Amino acid sequence: MKSIPLFFIILSALLGCQTASNPITQQSDSLLNDQAYPQYKEINIETEQQIFGLDQEAIDFVRHSVGKIQDPVDRMETLISKIFDRSEFNLLYMGSANTTATQTFKNRAANCLSMSIMTYALAKEAGFSVRFQDIQIPEYWTRREGYSLLNGHINLQISPRDRNGIIHLLADGYEVDFDPQSNRKKFPKQFVGKEMVIAMFYNNKGADALLSGNHTKAYAYFKHAAEIAPKFESTWVNLGILYRLSGYYDDAQNSYNHAIELQPGNLTAWENLAFLYDYTGRTQEAQAINARLERLRGANPFYHYILGEQELDNGNLDLALKHYRDALRLDKSKHEIYFGLAKTYYQLGDINRSQMYFKRARDRSRNDQDQMRYQGKLDLLSSHNDKNI
Repeated sequence: MKSIPLFFIILSALLGCQTASNPITQQSDSLLNDQAYPQYKEINIETEQQIFGLDQEAIDFVRHSVGKIQDPVDRMETLISKIFDRSEFNLLYMGSANTTATQTFKNRAANCLSMSIMTYALAKEAGFSVRFQDIQIPEYWTRREGYSLLNGHINLQISPRDRNGIIHLLADGYEVDFDPQSNRKKFPKQFVGKEMVIAMFYNNKGADALLSGNHTKAYAYFKHAAEIAPKFESTWVNLGILYRLSGYYDDAQNSYNHAIELQPGNLTAWENLAFLYDYTGRTQEAQAINARLERLRGANPFYHYILGEQELDNGNLDLALKHYRDALRLDKSKHEIYFGLAKTYYQLGDINRSQMYFKRARDRSRNDQDQMRYQGKLDLLSSHNDKNI
C-alpha cells in the first residue's frame, strides 16, 4: 500500500482569518472548477440557521438549567457545568462527528467544532455574549480510514452581556474548551467570526465526503467554504487534494499555490504540492520541498508519530518503531505515542512490551473514553496471556 500524503483536513477547526467576511475575490473564483463536478448544485448544504439553530428540546434544556438563576456568573457556571456533566448530558467526544447544534444535542457525540457550535447556540439562548477563538496549536495529526489528518482547535469565550448599567468584573468571561487531549492555554489565540466558523463546518463536511469518496459532495462543501471565507487557506488545500484525486492536476497545483499565497508558512500545503510534483514527474522540485519540510518539522513529536502510524499501516514495523521512539524522545507525555508503540510490539509478538506501553498510554490519557479503550486492550492481552500459561 502506497504511503498517503498528509491531508490538511480540519476535524476541529484551524487558523482563521479575520477578514473572512469579504466577498470571494476574482482570483479565488477562478480556482473553482464547477464544470468538473456538474451535479454539485444538487447537494443540500446546511444554512447558517440550520447549523446554529436549536430545537425545542435544547431550548428547554437551557431554561430548565438556568431559567431561575439571576446572577450572570452563576448562570454561566451552571450552564457550562450542565453541558460538561456526563451524568445529565452524557456528551461524548467523537472526532468524526461534524454535526449541527441540534444534531449534536440529540446525538450527544461530536468533535470540538460541533461541540463549540452547540455550546455557542445554548449560551446565546441563555442570554450570554459568546465569541469563538482559534487556538493556534502546532501541527498535530491523527489517523482515520488510512489517511493522515491534520487537526486544529477552536474554543469559546462566554461572558455576561452588559445591561441596566451593571458592570461585570468578569471582563474576559469563561473560556470553554472541549479539547480531549491536552491543555491549550499556553498557545496563542485569536477571535474568529461566525462566517469563519461556518466555513470550518463546511470544510469538515467536505473532508468527510472526500474520505468517503463522494467527490461531488466534497466539492459542493469546499465551494461554499471558499465563498463564505475566501482567505481560509485550509479550504484551498483540501480543494487541491480533491482536484488531485479527481485527476485535475493543474487545478490542484493552482489551489495549493493559492493556499501558500494566503499563508506561506502552511507546511501541509507545501507537502501536498510536493506530493503532486512527485506524482507528475517533477521529482527534483518535490525533493527540495520535502527536504525543507523535514528540517522544519524535525522537532515536532507528532511529525515522527504520524510517520510511525503510516509505516505501521504499511507493515514496516521496524521503521514504525524508529519513528515512535523519535517521537517519544521529544515528548514523553502523549498517550498516542505509547499507543503506537503498544500496537507495533503487539504485531511483533512481544506481548509483554505491548502491555507495558498500553498501560503507559492509559495512564497518560486525559479522558475516560481513551482510558477505557486502553484498559479494554489490556484486558484482552491479559486474557491472551492467561490462555497461554
